[in-house]
Amino acid sequence: MPWYVLYTKPRNEKKTTLYLQAKGINVYCPLQETIKQWSDRKKKVSEPLFKSYVFVHLNEYDKEQIAVLETPGAVRFLWWMGKPGIVYDYEIEQIRQFLSNYRGAKIDIRFSEGDTVHVSEGALQNQTGTIIRIKGNKAFLNIQSLGWNMVAEIPIQNLKE
Repeated sequence: MPWYVLYTKPRNEKKTTLYLQAKGINVYCPLQETIKQWSDRKKKVSEPLFKSYVFVHLNEYDKEQIAVLETPGAVRFLWWMGKPGIVYDYEIEQIRQFLSNYRGAKIDIRFSEGDTVHVSEGALQNQTGTIIRIKGNKAFLNIQSLGWNMVAEIPIQNLKE
């Protein structure tokens, strides 16, 4: 019984987890404790370790996926090579152990100029390009399609290696 990776709407990881649990679906949203600073106070909050992702444990993917996807906040399952992406129990356990041993850990995906990336969201979804410049949380890609070069400004969270 593998775990599947569910992509959620931005900032909906915890709500989607609660909705799935209410449906009786086994779900795991790894959380980390961080301290947020406001102008008048500091507060300790739990934030998802993987932004816009939760792990869903399903016995039969084909039968149970619809109930998951009908949940508020759920967008789609992550796919790999034409099949739903699978995460094994031991990998989930490693994430849990890592979080219990290393408080305040952050997952940071960094891209560099010259990296070849795939666009996962937006109008250029499924296109491949080369990063020519990074400015803040935007990457400027050189995308060669239809025989001409096109430079597009893409949010970094919409890129994958």
